[in-house]
Amino acid sequence: MSEMIEMIIEDAQSKMDGAVGHTRREMATIRTGRASSSFVEKLQVEAYGVPMTLQELATFSVPEARQLVISPHDAANVEAIERAIRNSDLGLSPSNDGRTLRLSFPPLTEERRKDLVKVVNGMAEDGKGKIRGFRRSARKDLDDVDGVGEDDIERAEKVLDESTKSYENDIDAARDEKEKELLEV
Repeated sequence: MSEMIEMIIEDAQSKMDGAVGHTRREMATIRTGRASSSFVEKLQVEAYGVPMTLQELATFSVPEARQLVISPHDAANVEAIERAIRNSDLGLSPSNDGRTLRLSFPPLTEERRKDLVKVVNGMAEDGKGKIRGFRRSARKDLDDVDGVGEDDIERAEKVLDESTKSYENDIDAARDEKEKELLEV
C-alpha cells in the first residue's frame, strides 16, 4: 500500500481510538450509586481568583462504597469547593468539617437506573456514529488519492471496515460494562 493510504488509515484509526476514549470518559460521569472521584474531578472551582478544576485543588478518597472524601491541598479552599459542589447539577450536599468535605451518594431507584441505562445507550450510539463518520471521511480521502490501484483501495477499505468494527465493539463492551454496573443493586 502507498504511504498516503497508510497515513489516511492511521489518521482514521487514531480518531476512532479518540472517539472510544471520549465515550468511555463520558460514561464514567454517569453516577452508579457508588462514590467515585470522576463525578467531581472536572468541576470548576473559583480559587485564588481564577477558575480551576477540583482535581487541581484536592485529593479524593472513597472510605465507603457510597462516600467520597475531598481533601483540599489548601484548607482555605474548602468553602469555595463546597460552593461549587452545591451550585453544580450533581444534586449532592457536601458536609464540611473545616478541613475536608464528605459527599454521600444516595442509592439509585430502579426507575432512575433504567433512565441512566438509556443515557448510556445514547452515549454509545453517539460514539459509534462518530466512528462511522471517521470511516466515511477516510473512504472519501481514499477516493481522492491519485496513482494507486483499485486493489490497494479495496485492501485499505477492508482495513478501515475491520477497524470500524473493532472500535464499535470496544464501545459496545464499555456500554455493557456500564449497564451491568448501573443495574447492579
